[in-house]
Amino acid sequence: MKNIQEPQLTAAKSGAELLIECLLAEQVDTIFGYPGGAVIPIYDALYDCREIRHILTRHEQAAVHAADGYARVTGKAGVALVTSGPGATNAVTGIANAYMDSVPMVVLTGQVSTDLIGRDSFQEVNIYGMTMDVTKHNYSVMDLRELPRILKEAFHLAVTGRPGPVLIDLPKNIMTAHTDLSPAAEINIRGYAPTAPIDEEAVHLIARKIESSLRPVLVIGGGAMAHGATEQLHRLAEIAQIPVATTLMGIGAFPTRHPLYLGMLGMHGTYAANRAVHHADLLICLGTRLNDRLSGKAKSFAPHAWKIQVDIDDAELDKNIPVDLGLCGDVGELLRKLNACAIKPKPTHWSEETAGWQRKVPHYNEAGVVGTLNPQEVIRLIDKHTQGNAVVATDVGQHQIWTAHHYRFSRPRSFLTSGGLGTMGFGFPAAIGAAMALGGSVAPPVVCITGDGSFQMNLQELMTAVDYELPVKIAILNNGYLGMVRQWQQLFYERRYSSVNITSPDFVAFAGAYGVPGLRAQTPEEADAVIRQALALPGPVLMEFNVREEQNVYPMVPPGASNDQMLTGDGER
Repeated sequence: MKNIQEPQLTAAKSGAELLIECLLAEQVDTIFGYPGGAVIPIYDALYDCREIRHILTRHEQAAVHAADGYARVTGKAGVALVTSGPGATNAVTGIANAYMDSVPMVVLTGQVSTDLIGRDSFQEVNIYGMTMDVTKHNYSVMDLRELPRILKEAFHLAVTGRPGPVLIDLPKNIMTAHTDLSPAAEINIRGYAPTAPIDEEAVHLIARKIESSLRPVLVIGGGAMAHGATEQLHRLAEIAQIPVATTLMGIGAFPTRHPLYLGMLGMHGTYAANRAVHHADLLICLGTRLNDRLSGKAKSFAPHAWKIQVDIDDAELDKNIPVDLGLCGDVGELLRKLNACAIKPKPTHWSEETAGWQRKVPHYNEAGVVGTLNPQEVIRLIDKHTQGNAVVATDVGQHQIWTAHHYRFSRPRSFLTSGGLGTMGFGFPAAIGAAMALGGSVAPPVVCITGDGSFQMNLQELMTAVDYELPVKIAILNNGYLGMVRQWQQLFYERRYSSVNITSPDFVAFAGAYGVPGLRAQTPEEADAVIRQALALPGPVLMEFNVREEQNVYPMVPPGASNDQMLTGDGER
């Protein structure tokens, strides 16, 4: 008698299908990515999922930057999916950028099968080890039973405490294995305490310091935006009449048209912000790590001030600038408790004095030449036609600083820029991610302000904008140089700067090849008409502005100098 073999029962789902279920449990609605061999099982599962949009970019770096832009405007974790080997290594710059700017993100990387790991297999890299220094946490899924827990933990880690990117490496055979598991319902990460309670005694000490101060200044970083503290910040500044300066990452946390706003602080900051900090007797720094671009010469930073630093990450306290009170905790919680103290500041003329500095020297412009177009004029025109309500993404360089000074941001999460890593090529894909997040006919306009050098780093993403009919308006300030490099060579190295001339394609013709309207302007009158036309057209539009070649960004605090030693562009400090 023959043995009759019992039929094998197959489990209900693959590892890839379980992954999609876990993503849905975390309310993921958009993934930016690029397929490859190691992630084909995931893409097969994703194809059958109607609740998650997959946005196909043209490069893995752009996929991560787009997820970054999505995260910055929503406050949710952006999600990127890339394959193993070169797909994973192409994503590293985007991951590092998100890490430096504390952006919540989950990056899913494909990996070769577990039995091939460590054998120099085709498209195998140790992306887990490679990214340990630029992620908040890393996972490598070597057992399918661990997948639900890992996904739950990854999203929790990405958005809590100090936000940041979390990487999950997914071997191909783990994704093809079968299971009856479901997404995890609970989370318990031993030893992880994302927030510390704000000490009541410290709150009362800060309140007393504000009440006794004659020249207080609030310095606001990106951490104040991340914790939803902007309304409380607005209230404290108005009640106590404290002037407000922001870091580059903090722009938008406080309305830039408000009379108490002094502008951006630091190397490329305004005269009013730098002077106010230098003369302050109380400095309240919220959600900023006080890095080298902000503080210049550390020993002479705010030399007369009693310094308070509040940050969600205790590793940032006292790291760059010695402070008198370092407080680890949620900025929003601190502001709520301060506002509950009914602070009664001393009557002074400090806020009027600092506002006078802002009116006296509001912005620095080199003298224009009749018939030419200044880059600052372009940005002011974009501000005029969008009424300060656009979401603006930039790349890195002179145009980034001009945007920080001349676009008047009216709300938080509307300025997307690479602060810590300084990544050229960030702006356009970040704008794509923002446009995908915002959607809808009533969404604010999305504008990418970029340079001729930066745009060429990820210009292939124009096809992504076309495919998804995204209303991203691209403004290229074309000066024929890597402008900031040229400026540094000229001012600090006394070198000729022909080496940083950069040639470009005909951007208008390039846009036409993608089926995108291309517009060009060379005078202020043409620029005004072009911006108006671009904003009225549906879908993506490319605008090229041929601006003055050798225009510098001013004011500028030289490297290693104190905040009161500023180059103004007129031969004075």
